[in-house]
Amino acid sequence: MEALNEYFKGDKLAAAMNMTIKEVAPGHAVVAMPITDMHKNGLDAAHGGAIFSLADFCFAVASNSHGRVAVAVNASISFFRAAFSGVLTATARETHLGERIAGYVIDVTDESGALVAAMQGVVYRKADTIAAVLKKRSEKESS
Repeated sequence: MEALNEYFKGDKLAAAMNMTIKEVAPGHAVVAMPITDMHKNGLDAAHGGAIFSLADFCFAVASNSHGRVAVAVNASISFFRAAFSGVLTATARETHLGERIAGYVIDVTDESGALVAAMQGVVYRKADTIAAVLKKRSEKESS
Protein backbone atom coordinates (compact mmCIF):
# COMPACT_ATOMS: atom_id res chain seq x y z
CA MET A 1 0.00 0.00 0.00
CA GLU A 2 2.92 2.34 0.68
CA ALA A 3 3.98 2.36 -2.98
CA LEU A 4 0.41 3.05 -4.10
CA ASN A 5 0.05 5.89 -1.59
CA GLU A 6 3.28 7.38 -2.95
CA TYR A 7 2.13 6.84 -6.54
CA PHE A 8 -1.22 8.55 -5.92
CA LYS A 9 0.37 11.56 -4.21
CA GLY A 10 0.60 12.80 -7.80
CA ASP A 11 -3.21 12.84 -8.07
CA LYS A 12 -3.83 16.51 -7.41
CA LEU A 13 -7.62 16.29 -7.95
CA ALA A 14 -8.04 13.55 -5.33
CA ALA A 15 -5.98 15.61 -2.88
CA ALA A 16 -7.93 18.80 -3.59
CA MET A 17 -11.22 16.94 -3.06
CA ASN A 18 -9.99 15.53 0.30
CA MET A 19 -10.13 11.87 -0.77
CA THR A 20 -8.39 9.38 1.50
CA ILE A 21 -7.37 5.83 0.63
CA LYS A 22 -8.65 3.63 3.48
CA GLU A 23 -7.91 0.12 2.19
CA VAL A 24 -6.03 -1.52 -0.65
CA ALA A 25 -5.62 -5.18 -1.55
CA PRO A 26 -5.07 -6.77 -4.95
CA GLY A 27 -8.14 -5.87 -7.01
CA HIS A 28 -9.81 -4.02 -4.13
CA ALA A 29 -9.84 -0.49 -2.73
CA VAL A 30 -11.84 1.68 -0.35
CA VAL A 31 -11.65 5.49 -0.59
CA ALA A 32 -13.51 8.07 1.55
CA MET A 33 -14.46 11.68 0.82
CA PRO A 34 -16.18 14.05 3.23
CA ILE A 35 -18.88 16.18 1.60
CA THR A 36 -18.00 19.87 1.97
CA ASP A 37 -19.35 23.01 0.31
CA MET A 38 -16.94 22.60 -2.61
CA HIS A 39 -18.54 19.23 -3.43
CA LYS A 40 -22.11 20.59 -3.62
CA ASN A 41 -24.35 21.47 -6.53
CA GLY A 42 -27.14 24.04 -6.73
CA LEU A 43 -29.49 21.75 -4.80
CA ASP A 44 -27.02 21.60 -1.88
CA ALA A 45 -26.36 17.91 -2.61
CA ALA A 46 -23.07 16.27 -3.55
CA HIS A 47 -22.45 17.10 -7.20
CA GLY A 48 -22.55 14.17 -9.61
CA GLY A 49 -19.09 15.15 -10.80
CA ALA A 50 -17.74 14.89 -7.25
CA ILE A 51 -19.34 11.48 -6.79
CA PHE A 52 -17.97 10.31 -10.14
CA SER A 53 -14.50 11.60 -9.21
CA LEU A 54 -14.60 9.63 -5.95
CA ALA A 55 -15.65 6.44 -7.75
CA ASP A 56 -13.04 7.04 -10.46
CA PHE A 57 -10.23 7.52 -7.96
CA CYS A 58 -11.21 4.35 -6.11
CA PHE A 59 -11.29 2.57 -9.49
CA ALA A 60 -7.76 3.84 -10.17
CA VAL A 61 -6.45 2.65 -6.81
CA ALA A 62 -7.97 -0.83 -7.19
CA SER A 63 -6.87 -1.27 -10.79
CA ASN A 64 -3.28 -0.24 -10.03
CA SER A 65 -3.12 -2.42 -6.89
CA HIS A 66 -1.41 -5.28 -8.70
CA GLY A 67 1.71 -3.13 -9.22
CA ARG A 68 1.17 -2.50 -12.94
CA VAL A 69 0.04 0.82 -14.36
CA ALA A 70 -3.62 0.64 -15.37
CA VAL A 71 -5.49 3.38 -17.24
CA ALA A 72 -9.24 3.69 -17.73
CA VAL A 73 -10.68 2.96 -21.15
CA ASN A 74 -14.35 3.07 -20.14
CA ALA A 75 -16.45 4.06 -17.15
CA SER A 76 -20.19 4.31 -16.63
CA ILE A 77 -22.01 5.49 -13.52
CA SER A 78 -25.59 5.35 -12.28
CA PHE A 79 -26.84 7.62 -9.50
CA PHE A 80 -29.46 6.27 -7.07
CA ARG A 81 -29.89 8.84 -4.32
CA ALA A 82 -28.71 12.26 -3.24
CA ALA A 83 -26.18 12.78 -0.46
CA PHE A 84 -26.18 16.11 1.38
CA SER A 85 -23.64 15.71 4.17
CA GLY A 86 -21.30 13.30 5.87
CA VAL A 87 -18.70 11.06 4.31
CA LEU A 88 -19.09 9.16 1.06
CA THR A 89 -17.22 5.88 0.71
CA ALA A 90 -16.32 4.20 -2.56
CA THR A 91 -15.55 0.49 -2.60
CA ALA A 92 -14.06 -1.13 -5.70
CA ARG A 93 -13.92 -4.82 -6.49
CA GLU A 94 -12.33 -6.53 -9.44
CA THR A 95 -14.65 -8.55 -11.68
CA HIS A 96 -12.09 -9.58 -14.30
CA LEU A 97 -8.30 -9.57 -14.43
CA GLY A 98 -6.69 -10.32 -17.76
CA GLU A 99 -3.20 -9.73 -19.07
CA ARG A 100 -4.18 -6.42 -20.69
CA ILE A 101 -7.81 -5.72 -19.71
CA ALA A 102 -9.46 -5.70 -16.27
CA GLY A 103 -12.98 -4.88 -15.07
CA TYR A 104 -14.24 -3.32 -11.85
CA VAL A 105 -17.47 -2.45 -10.05
CA ILE A 106 -17.40 0.50 -7.68
CA ASP A 107 -20.18 1.24 -5.17
CA VAL A 108 -20.47 4.65 -3.52
CA THR A 109 -22.34 4.65 -0.22
CA ASP A 110 -23.27 7.25 2.38
CA GLU A 111 -22.61 6.98 6.12
CA SER A 112 -25.74 4.85 6.64
CA GLY A 113 -24.54 2.37 4.02
CA ALA A 114 -27.18 3.42 1.49
CA LEU A 115 -26.10 3.08 -2.15
CA VAL A 116 -25.62 6.54 -3.66
CA ALA A 117 -24.09 5.48 -6.99
CA ALA A 118 -22.58 2.50 -8.77
CA MET A 119 -19.91 2.61 -11.45
CA GLN A 120 -18.53 0.00 -13.82
CA GLY A 121 -15.09 0.49 -15.32
CA VAL A 122 -12.62 -1.17 -17.63
CA VAL A 123 -8.87 -0.53 -17.64
CA TYR A 124 -6.01 -1.22 -19.99
CA ARG A 125 -3.08 -2.73 -18.07
CA LYS A 126 0.20 -1.33 -19.37
CA ALA A 127 3.54 -3.12 -19.16
CA ASP A 128 4.92 -0.29 -16.95
CA THR A 129 5.13 -0.97 -13.24
CA ILE A 130 4.25 1.38 -10.39
CA ALA A 131 7.82 0.93 -9.07
CA ALA A 132 9.31 2.08 -12.40
CA VAL A 133 7.03 5.15 -12.47
CA LEU A 134 8.03 6.07 -8.91
CA LYS A 135 11.72 5.65 -9.77
CA LYS A 136 11.37 7.97 -12.80
CA ARG A 137 9.46 10.50 -10.69
CA SER A 138 12.20 10.43 -8.05
CA GLU A 139 14.96 10.86 -10.64
CA LYS A 140 13.09 13.78 -12.21
CA GLU A 141 12.64 15.47 -8.83
CA SER A 142 16.33 14.97 -8.02
CA SER A 143 17.59 16.66 -11.17
